[in-house]
Amino acid sequence: MAIVETPHARSARETLAWSRELVDPGLRAAVNTLAPAMRLVAGYHFGWYDEHGAPTRTQGGKAIRPALVVLAAEAVGGSPATALPAAVAVELVHNFSLLHDDVMDGDLTRRHRATAWRVFGNGPAILAGDALLTLASDVLAASGHPAAQAGVRTLNTAVLELVDGQVADLAFEKRDDVGVAECQTMVAGKTGALLGCACAVGADFGGGSTEQVEHLRRFGELLGLAFQHVDDLLGIWGDPEITGKPVHSDLRTRKKSLPVVAALTSGTAAAEELAELYHRAEPLSDADLPRAAELVDRAGGRDWSRRQADELLEAALRALREAAPENRPAAELAALARLASHRES
Repeated sequence: MAIVETPHARSARETLAWSRELVDPGLRAAVNTLAPAMRLVAGYHFGWYDEHGAPTRTQGGKAIRPALVVLAAEAVGGSPATALPAAVAVELVHNFSLLHDDVMDGDLTRRHRATAWRVFGNGPAILAGDALLTLASDVLAASGHPAAQAGVRTLNTAVLELVDGQVADLAFEKRDDVGVAECQTMVAGKTGALLGCACAVGADFGGGSTEQVEHLRRFGELLGLAFQHVDDLLGIWGDPEITGKPVHSDLRTRKKSLPVVAALTSGTAAAEELAELYHRAEPLSDADLPRAAELVDRAGGRDWSRRQADELLEAALRALREAAPENRPAAELAALARLASHRES
């Protein structure tokens, strides 16, 4: 079954704006139940407040995951409104992971301003992440939806897979022998699991069949892998004005990202030189970073990740077609997938 283009389908950016408008009130309502200190840290992280609690016009994240939830619900014949608690819960979990990731990775900026841990300290940032994770389960459980209990289990399973992926990612930083296959497994947990969860719980809340839920879960998982390839490319070659992060940020911390691991295991002369840079004891200098990026490119890591992103996108779209979705939401899911796998931020 082909995904039929429909004149009534929104563009990917229109879909993201629509879903953000739908989800934002529930997201704010959930965060507003927190104690003032945690509410400030979480609200700052979401871009709602400055460090003093004054409202800001800062643009939040892309909100791809909640968009996947509500579109998956529509794809199986449900309404967006019924899936809003699931969309809010998934976005809360995503931001829990970002708060913790920024601490673990030592990232200084997110969305063009200082990360929460830099402003409030490690402890408050970690605790705010913990609070968001707890809120996610509360939002689902309190929804009263027939799929709520299954949704909590689906979400918790995804969180455990996400944690496993993050554990592997941290472990890779201390290893010199990381292979492509285990790097892909790490990404499946760290990124693919939550995108798969978003689609599955959305389809479940939309009343989809078991087969539809599983096909849409697979769509999200494959999209997550494609998404991470692009994220890793942006972590090396992204424009700081667009990404909100410094250029070569992943190389500075010597991340074993997908293009880097592909380059290191390529068996080329460039791979050998890159390995020398990655394995040296002292930190990489500002002069080393462009050289490292060039070596990843010369060793084939950049082109490989681009090809992988394209192939994974096509596999994701096949899984979407197998779910026999409604035409308009299917077209919007496909457009969103194409944007996510060919984005600049």
